[in-house]
Amino acid sequence: MAVVSWKEVLLLTGLVVGCYWNSLSCGFVFDDVSAILDNKDLRPSTPLRNLFLNDFWGTPMAEERSHKSYRPLTVLTFRLNYLFSELSAASYHLLNVVLHAVVCVLFLRVCRLFLDRTSSLVAALLFAVHPIHTEAVTGVVGRAELLSSIFLLAAFLAYTKSTSADHSIVWTPIALTVVLVAAATLCKEQGITVVGICCVHEVFVAQGFTLPMLLDTLRQVLQGKDGFPYAVLQTLLKLIVLVISTLLLVIIRVQVIQSQLPVFTRFDNPAAVSPTPARQLTFNYLLPVNAWLLLNPSELCCDWTMGTIPLVESLLDLRNLATLVFYTFMGLLAYHSLRYRHSSAKTVIMALSLIVLPFIPASNLFFPVGFVVAERVLYVPSMGFCVLVAHGFRIISQKGHLKKISWLVIGVLFTTHALKTFNRNWDWESEYTLFTSALKVNKNNAKLWNNVGHALENQNNYARALRYFLQATRVQPDDIGAHMNVGRTYKNLNRSKEAEEAYLVAKSLMPQVIPGKKYATRVAPNHLNVYINLANLIRANESRLEEADQLYRQAISMRPDFKQAYISRGELLLKMNKLTDARDAYLRALELDRTNADLWYNLAIVNIEMKDPSEALKNFNHALELNPRHKLALFNSALLMQESGEPKFWPEANRRFLTYVEEEPQDANGYFNLGMLAMDANENAAAERWMRKAIGLQAGFRSALFNLALLYSQSKREIDALPVLDDLLRHHPEHIKGLILKGDILMNHKKDTRGAKECFERILRMDPTNVQGKHNLCVVYFEERDLPRAERCLEETLALAPNEEYVRRHLSIVRGKMAAMSAAGHPLTSTEGATVSAEEEEKQKGVKEEVVEGGEEGRGADEEEDGGKGAGEEKNARKSSAESLGGMGVEQSEALDGSQADQRTKGKSTKEINDIEEKRAAALKRLEEIERILSGD
Repeated sequence: MAVVSWKEVLLLTGLVVGCYWNSLSCGFVFDDVSAILDNKDLRPSTPLRNLFLNDFWGTPMAEERSHKSYRPLTVLTFRLNYLFSELSAASYHLLNVVLHAVVCVLFLRVCRLFLDRTSSLVAALLFAVHPIHTEAVTGVVGRAELLSSIFLLAAFLAYTKSTSADHSIVWTPIALTVVLVAAATLCKEQGITVVGICCVHEVFVAQGFTLPMLLDTLRQVLQGKDGFPYAVLQTLLKLIVLVISTLLLVIIRVQVIQSQLPVFTRFDNPAAVSPTPARQLTFNYLLPVNAWLLLNPSELCCDWTMGTIPLVESLLDLRNLATLVFYTFMGLLAYHSLRYRHSSAKTVIMALSLIVLPFIPASNLFFPVGFVVAERVLYVPSMGFCVLVAHGFRIISQKGHLKKISWLVIGVLFTTHALKTFNRNWDWESEYTLFTSALKVNKNNAKLWNNVGHALENQNNYARALRYFLQATRVQPDDIGAHMNVGRTYKNLNRSKEAEEAYLVAKSLMPQVIPGKKYATRVAPNHLNVYINLANLIRANESRLEEADQLYRQAISMRPDFKQAYISRGELLLKMNKLTDARDAYLRALELDRTNADLWYNLAIVNIEMKDPSEALKNFNHALELNPRHKLALFNSALLMQESGEPKFWPEANRRFLTYVEEEPQDANGYFNLGMLAMDANENAAAERWMRKAIGLQAGFRSALFNLALLYSQSKREIDALPVLDDLLRHHPEHIKGLILKGDILMNHKKDTRGAKECFERILRMDPTNVQGKHNLCVVYFEERDLPRAERCLEETLALAPNEEYVRRHLSIVRGKMAAMSAAGHPLTSTEGATVSAEEEEKQKGVKEEVVEGGEEGRGADEEEDGGKGAGEEKNARKSSAESLGGMGVEQSEALDGSQADQRTKGKSTKEINDIEEKRAAALKRLEEIERILSGD
């Protein structure tokens, strides 16, 4: 038995690389999105044991919506890819190409068992370039086929060594075979079929039996003429071990899926829900369809569901002839191979076993599967096909006059297949190219129209996407998902009326609830999202909130474990200010899924609204335990710690903000809040650096600009504050606190009373009732020594704020000064612009210091307008995105300008309050000194 040479390995590897190198430029498409991009089991933060508890797509096997495809070893390889390159698609495609090359080499080794050296190489080369394999190799999820095939072939090769030279049983290879079968099955379910291939090889190749010989032996045993021959007993013993091992694997597999088959709809596999005889005729017709794809892979399609292959509903349908021809051909091959003992018969029987046995799980003949035709499931059956082609080539090439022609034909076949494979890879470059190429083959599949629409939707090309979604509804008028897509796209185009009409059409296609019957057994669970989408649409209208709630409750009544309905209802109840009910909705959702970080985050937002910050922080921490880089939980929990006023929380808040800016390096709000923390800790250099970073990312960031100016002012760098304030007022000319601070600096430090006066007059033009602006303008009049005008100004200020004692005292001071000057014969106004005496300057400084307190108090209020992601608004932004039903979340700028202001005002720290009171006391003390000096005057 010839082994594989290094030259042959290099030839096969080079051919595979030549055919598939362009697949490295392809992205994640179709099923890759669910298996890779959306699968949390790939993330290092997910415990490894989850790989053995969840299905191929990351859904817990216990959930009814699970696909029940249990392939933990395949998912483990995805996780290793993620570990090395995260979501770089090229590394995933590269590993698939390497695995395909390994399969080709192993297949060549297997072919050497029943083909000569040349024919086996022909079979392996044909397998390497066959276009039917592009879905398994270029599609990342096809790795399940590749890995399963490696272990399948390895198990078969191990089993062939289970008989020694003296025909005794060698148990080590059999034990190894059982282990490899288990590994193949953990990569993909069809791996278990290698046991059947081993049995066929043992009986008809290793022992050399034919079907007549087996029947004759059985007849003699039953008649009592003779016992079982020793060779037969050995064969039986080996087969019994294999069968028992297989049964154990099957039992374990059934336990894993909890004795439940996955739920499929008539859209996935129309024949599966069709009556007799349409179901049987269609499923049998699919066999020649698959055979034709192997014979002529010119028109390949990534999706064969829905209306791709019309049902065969009558015996008079001409397509039944194809079924008849297929069974006749396969029957003749089986008859030839089972009747004779020569090498040709053994080759054919092994080829047939490779074609038939691995295909049985996907054939729909014994149990329904979630597809009509899938090209990737032909990966192993194509091995048998390649063996038959190579065997036929050997027979023809042995005839002298046909030898050259046979080589010419096989050369043309290799070339055309290699070119087709190479070009087919480009179709998998993106979802748009993949699905548009599929529409060239089949225009009767609504799913393809929908998927092209999804690809355009992902590019924000909603107008074109809508055309494809509408075409899907025309191709399949009862496709609930297509109408949902139309509704979502209308919503994205801000055409709410049409969106609601589309959702109502989808809702009308849903079956009526049957009491006592599980809804999921009749309709795909994702179709229930029509209630969520419709409710999310109409709840934008404040007068229809109860109607939206009714839709959520209807979805929950249909499926009590419908987690998304509880999540969406919780958001609505929060909007309706039914906080206790919202909390209960999230708690119910957490009973269904305690590993969902978003749920813990949303519950924390409810706690904030219920004025329970400690419980909120606890739930934020739960979210971060499950997902340490949950961006919203990082930001809002850090904000909560910052607002607590407890210095012990500041280091952790700082760490979380730093982690947040690592995740969102372009979000200025993270840097702003780092700056606020630094200001609280009196780390002025760090505060300045973070504020500058925030302003650099977001020009005109009002809170960052104001607080940076305030930082300069408090650090005795008033002159540095002026250009910052100018920038602030250029972007936000109505910023009153900025005008107050600028006026104060101009008057106190630049001695620019005119500039200060302009600032305060601007304030009063915007808000004539602004007490601070009015009072400061009075101070300017006092500075200009226009005492009558200062008096009138203070009288007007007192009328605006009759309870402000400091205004009353200042008015008394001015009047006292006017009386003294009148008695001394001095004019009450100065036209010379002379500077005031040092004593008066000190008095005025005291008055103006009082004014600054308003600016300092404004720090807390102003920082909150932009600086924090509001609980009320941000929770909606998070939940909209978590729903994934096409809704768009609240704009970040709105979230930052909205509810956080109220939250921060109500939650002002004890330290801030104490600082303000201390400054107020100091100002009052200075006023007392002024009054004492004036009395002396």
